[in-house]
Amino acid sequence: MLGVAGARFTVNGRPTFLYGLSYYGALGAPEDSVRRDLDDLQRAGFNWIRVWATWNAYGTNLAAITPDGAARAPFLARLQRLVWACDRRGIVVDVTLSRNAGGADQAGLSALAGHQQAVATLLASLHAARNWYLDLANERNIRDARFVSFAELAALRSVGRRLDPGRLVTASHGGDLTREELRDYLETAGVDFLAPHRPRHAGSARETAGRTREYQAWMNALGRRVPVHYQEPFRRGYGDWQPQAGDFVTDARGAVAGGAAGWCFHNGSQERAPEAEPRRSFDLRRRRLFAQLDPVELEAIAALPQVVRPVSAKP
Repeated sequence: MLGVAGARFTVNGRPTFLYGLSYYGALGAPEDSVRRDLDDLQRAGFNWIRVWATWNAYGTNLAAITPDGAARAPFLARLQRLVWACDRRGIVVDVTLSRNAGGADQAGLSALAGHQQAVATLLASLHAARNWYLDLANERNIRDARFVSFAELAALRSVGRRLDPGRLVTASHGGDLTREELRDYLETAGVDFLAPHRPRHAGSARETAGRTREYQAWMNALGRRVPVHYQEPFRRGYGDWQPQAGDFVTDARGAVAGGAAGWCFHNGSQERAPEAEPRRSFDLRRRRLFAQLDPVELEAIAALPQVVRPVSAKP
């Protein structure tokens, strides 16, 4: 069972560093592809994946939830099967929701009422599985269709406390946190851990340790320490800077050194390539994830266990 103890995550009561990878479009993947990816990611030392319940990309709506928060077939059933498969394997699952106020693509949640119903639907559908948590709103601070206020987060959090009090809940943040934002996540929204998405520029990996220590100091001053989970760092295929294997290793090492509780090997589409290929976790309909990773990513994955395994082994 997933839990928290101070600034660390626990699984079945044992402190555990969440070392995972993005698997956003999983609800569109054939079951055999999912099984093979889960085999590969476990062999590579990963113990966590991030999946979206409101994913829509490349002309295919894979959302497990309708904009008003109701169950959407067949994708909610696929999410249930995936979470249970991971539960049996001891893999933690991040289930992410996203607001899309005014969006025309019918994926994402249209308003607070639908968002609250979506939380209730997921908690009811996945209640018995213990190794998953809920990201209430991806990058909720961005002032576009994703935006969810702290007051709305508090309302969403109250649904979770009422329906499934032991379920861990967060809300991810686009960019680094200010001291005031960190306080609002803890005191207004009442999240169980922080999930900042660090900036993506050359040199950002060298900043991660210091930024994490800063968060720890701010939490100490507030008198409440929770895990810091880097669930969406930089990736290849995004913007001008293309991180190399050493950048991933440096970023993960900085997260560990700063006292973070989890780190993600993020991956996604090659935005400036024809058809955005490889799309990696953003589109798993035709090719599974590990068949889409490039040589640089595979080199990083081979090196990263030496960074995260020691902290996972600490008592």
